Amino acid sequence: MKAGFIGLGKMGFNLASHLLEYGHELVVFDISREAVAALSEKGAVAAASLQELVSLLDSPRIVWLMVPAGDPVDNTLERLHSLLQRGDIIVDGGNSRYTDSVRRATFLQEAGISFLDAGTSGGLEGARHGACVMVGGEKAAYELIEPLLKDLCVENGYTYTGNSGSGHFAKMVHNGIEYGMMQAIGEGFDLLQSSGYDFNLEELSRVWTNGSVIRGWLMELVVRALQKDPGLECLSGRIADSGEGRWTVEAALEHEVSIPVIASALFNRYRSRSDNNLSDRLVAALRHEFGGHSFSEKP
Repeated sequence: MKAGFIGLGKMGFNLASHLLEYGHELVVFDISREAVAALSEKGAVAAASLQELVSLLDSPRIVWLMVPAGDPVDNTLERLHSLLQRGDIIVDGGNSRYTDSVRRATFLQEAGISFLDAGTSGGLEGARHGACVMVGGEKAAYELIEPLLKDLCVENGYTYTGNSGSGHFAKMVHNGIEYGMMQAIGEGFDLLQSSGYDFNLEELSRVWTNGSVIRGWLMELVVRALQKDPGLECLSGRIADSGEGRWTVEAALEHEVSIPVIASALFNRYRSRSDNNLSDRLVAALRHEFGGHSFSEKP
């Protein structure tokens, strides 16, 4: 399948590489010429501008965005709005706020351009070897891009979620749950370290990945992080956030739904910026392991 791909950061580059390996034809563009050149060596067609990218696609054109949420998405859509034609499809695979996706879908629909909001999960490894994607927007447009999704995702790893905004809403809640899970793991290991027992935290985390109720990918990432640095001493414990936890709490307030665990995890990230303990360092390490997110090192 032929598609345009805009945004070749950590996630975008891996997603595009994955699709190329499955035989899809990609025309790629990014402000980083190095990233474009690297993907062209993998078989992608390099575009020097958005206009060139659109000109190299066949109708109905499919354009997948992996650019930072907010103004970068709006600016890109403004430019694509004048370049694309009725029947073309834009997919926003980034972490945009769902209310922005509803607004963008309405804006593009006036020109006959379909807009799909695709919440993409799985971190860098998922992007490279099989992601999880939740897609909102027009059902007909979703069905048209389904061959891309089938190859991009693990088995049973994608779904149509409904009206515009629902894909990014689902991903927002997913990330809110992720906040709570990582916070619980971090707090548990902080208690283990403070217990007075001589626990081997790496060994214990490895055991918990095998048969325990809390086994799973996050626990596997704990093992990986502790193997690299048993005390996580290189980290400051200052935890950043991409905004989705805050959006989740705001949505819960709007819909009058109680989410105390997720809210507490979000507030703890704010608190971490003025404190430092193993709990915070482990959450920071987990974010780095699965998503390549930056972290602050100890001075």
